[in-house]
Amino acid sequence: MDIFTRFAPFIQDYIYENNWKNLRSIQVGAAETIFNSQDNVLLAASTASGKTEAAFFPILTDLYENPAHSVGVLYISPLKALINDQYERLTDLCQDADIPVWRWHGEVAQTQKRKLLKHPSGILQITPESLESLMINKHMDIPNLFHDLRYVVIDELHSFLRSDRGGQTFCLIERLSKMAGVDPRRIGLSATIGDTKSAARFLGAGSRRKTTVPNTESGGQVWRLSMEHFYDNGPQADSNNFDPAQPVLDEKSDQAPQMADPSMAYIFEHTRGKKCLVFTNSREECEAVCQVLRQYCEVNHEPDRFLIHHGNLSAAYRQTAEAEMKNEDSLMTTCATATLELGIDIGKLERAFQIDAPFTVSGFLQRMGRTGRRGNPAEMWFVMRESHPESRAMLPEIIPWSLLQGIALVQLYLEEKWVEPPEPNRLPYSLLYHQTMSTLASSGEMTPAELASRVLTLHYFHNVSQNDYRVLLRYLIKEDHIQQTENGGLIVGLAGERVINNFKFYAVFQENEEYSVKSDSEELGTIVKPPPVGDKIAIAGRVWVVEDVDRKRHQVYCHPVKGRIPAYFGDVAGDIQPKILQRMRKILGERTQYPYLMKQAVARLKEVRNTAQISGMLESNLIKLGGKMWCLFPWTGTYAFLALERLIKIKCAKRLGLRGFNSSRPYFMQFAMDVGKDEFLEILKEEANKDFNPLELVYPKEVPVFDKYDEYLPDELVRKEFARSILDIKEMRKCVNELR
Repeated sequence: MDIFTRFAPFIQDYIYENNWKNLRSIQVGAAETIFNSQDNVLLAASTASGKTEAAFFPILTDLYENPAHSVGVLYISPLKALINDQYERLTDLCQDADIPVWRWHGEVAQTQKRKLLKHPSGILQITPESLESLMINKHMDIPNLFHDLRYVVIDELHSFLRSDRGGQTFCLIERLSKMAGVDPRRIGLSATIGDTKSAARFLGAGSRRKTTVPNTESGGQVWRLSMEHFYDNGPQADSNNFDPAQPVLDEKSDQAPQMADPSMAYIFEHTRGKKCLVFTNSREECEAVCQVLRQYCEVNHEPDRFLIHHGNLSAAYRQTAEAEMKNEDSLMTTCATATLELGIDIGKLERAFQIDAPFTVSGFLQRMGRTGRRGNPAEMWFVMRESHPESRAMLPEIIPWSLLQGIALVQLYLEEKWVEPPEPNRLPYSLLYHQTMSTLASSGEMTPAELASRVLTLHYFHNVSQNDYRVLLRYLIKEDHIQQTENGGLIVGLAGERVINNFKFYAVFQENEEYSVKSDSEELGTIVKPPPVGDKIAIAGRVWVVEDVDRKRHQVYCHPVKGRIPAYFGDVAGDIQPKILQRMRKILGERTQYPYLMKQAVARLKEVRNTAQISGMLESNLIKLGGKMWCLFPWTGTYAFLALERLIKIKCAKRLGLRGFNSSRPYFMQFAMDVGKDEFLEILKEEANKDFNPLELVYPKEVPVFDKYDEYLPDELVRKEFARSILDIKEMRKCVNELR
């Protein structure tokens, strides 16, 4: 029997009505695995390959043939917008089968939610945060809602692989399964998974099933990719002697005002009459870019043709932008952050622009995948920006880091199909606090042993010791987040109630909260997510070193220093992987001309390759800048770089005679020292290879708060998590031993 005839009649009708000539390989592979096994399934295939149908055709066939007596499918999505998008698709698919589709998030009417609670059935679509809220506030309804739950579908799985939000999602699946007495199969969907084995392990962790990855024949992807470089003013990289590495993709459709920023002019001039997306790396950047492009419309007396979409906008603004993008006749351009990176179908999108390099290969692929649907090739134009270096700028400041990073991301995928792997071995104490409080809030009084058996047995906490959990519980009792009853049970305390009863509790990611920045008594402005003490920020046209962060009053105290760093608004990169930096170094030493580089980018790359050769940075990691000033290029990842900074400052500074230390993470460090290169490398290698406790790289009074609930943890656990999970000492040692 072929797969098509195995599908339910209404699925067959749907395929006929949509004029499908045949099923794609992923749809056949998924159906065979779901029909013929009881395994979890990971569906990893390119954007617009039909993954949603691949998962739901066999699942809905099962529900049609054997109707579930409760919610049969739990669909978990990282975004409400994606839920709303998929709701329409699934409703259309299920309309003739009497399989209801339900949504549960903050924008869904209470009447709909009450209907579901009365008649649990079909498919429930939900975000991790709404599932957390459901588990706490409708605890008694969970068995009735899910006692016949068969499948948990996790869309955009890659977005959960490297964060506490992913940990929260899988903790909730485990908790729900125990409460409802079910063992649902997990179906993961993603377009950007490199190492399917490690992703499959992550998907299946804590379940009693093995995970199968169906083989899929992926036809070759066609990309229209270009990358151009711009200085923010003045002359551009000398491009007179270069033919473009590829022809200009199209002629200008508009003219930017005179004196416009060249990079913004480029976007403005190539978006008129088209439906486009402009991706930025932060909310602040998104606002700034949209504002400039709208100003250009005003100056030219043109109607506004730019929209904006990011997570901090109201639902009405976001929905307006989404509706406009779905309108096939619309020719508006939307400026967006990662919120539009994920699988919302935004219709026939002609082109995406990416301003500067994203931080991950995964992010690049997701953004690329927004275009190229409906049979057209995916098209992305990178816009790499740089300020003209000052006349006396030293070596590291004249390197176009964003251009190198963009090329590295593209090449790693083209050459190796490499994408960032999951992070399975963290010490997630912030999430441990959250799940402990959530479990107590939903279940009421429990003995310490009961609580530990509910929380500590969740697979995501497999690295947390019983002793660490004891330390946490004792501290939470002392701080009144947890209260001990007369008979020795545990309940939520008064301080804990204040945390839990805030709707923000359901999320484990940090919301953007503004901090005022002060120097002495002068207020300089605001930032979000302040950096650790000792890091630098750029605000009010100057550079400042952070002295202290008052998290209760939302204030940052700093003092001015000389130098130049990129403006810091708080939405900075997390962990840029070592492999990306290593590929950037390789680019400097290659002679390869990458076919997607445009004229100015080709010229700028040639310049920096010459600079790298003349300076000696291809042969040596440590370059003398003059006098006793040096620059170190480690070419390693963000967290290994952070560990190396601390090794140098804490363990080597005295022996080196170190002073004036300054870094631009994860690219370079600058400092003055009294020793020469050979002695520096010798001291560094000696200290790195000692068998030391990672806590020795944490400053004596430092409590490095990184995650949302770190502020409620005992200092010793915050320090331990930073030392063992954030600082990548293993990679740092590897890096040091390879320095030359």
